[in-house]
Amino acid sequence: MKLTRKQILTRGIIKENPVLILVLGLCPVLAVSTQAGNAIGMGLATTFVLLGSNIVISALRKIIPGRTRIPCYIVLIASFTVLAIMAIEAYAYTLYQALGIFLPLIAVNCIIFARAEMFASKNTVFDSILDALGSGVGFTLALFVIASIREIFGSGSWFGYAIPWLSENSVMIFSLAPGGFIVLACVLAAVNKLTKTYELRTHPGCNKCPNAGACGKHEHAS
Repeated sequence: MKLTRKQILTRGIIKENPVLILVLGLCPVLAVSTQAGNAIGMGLATTFVLLGSNIVISALRKIIPGRTRIPCYIVLIASFTVLAIMAIEAYAYTLYQALGIFLPLIAVNCIIFARAEMFASKNTVFDSILDALGSGVGFTLALFVIASIREIFGSGSWFGYAIPWLSENSVMIFSLAPGGFIVLACVLAAVNKLTKTYELRTHPGCNKCPNAGACGKHEHAS
């Protein structure tokens, strides 16, 4: 069934969130999610690359030979990544220093390759723009939520501003690598629980199905 444009835009934010549902691109999520500001910066940079590559790949989808599509995608994605790095270095040098090596690694982010191969190469430019925006916003929101939790409890601050009481009673582990895994696991568990609860409420027939707990789409619903 063909998706509507509203579904194309929103599925990357909710139903197919790259981080919270598909569990993709976890390297930058864990690495740069210690500060909310850095998380938004990484999210916007990734969204820019995703948007640019989707537009060009969709526009050239009938020209790019099938056998050489992967190298072509790599060149295009790497080019937009370089543009993003140059812009951040020129206009947000502090953010550039904070993100460090993870900016160039946007070029090999599996989220961008997935959208290029699975959607942009098969759909129109406008639909590819919507798909890129949805996935980019979904990635940014997930990164922002995780980073906010880690910064608030790990540093006792939010966007660099100290929070009373928490600033003096912060838990250092949330700022370290183990804290990233802990927060990510908790957020994934919460999203999974909320998603299944919503599906069961919207499809009451699933309550009678023995496979309801394992069925993500609840295809057995009446």
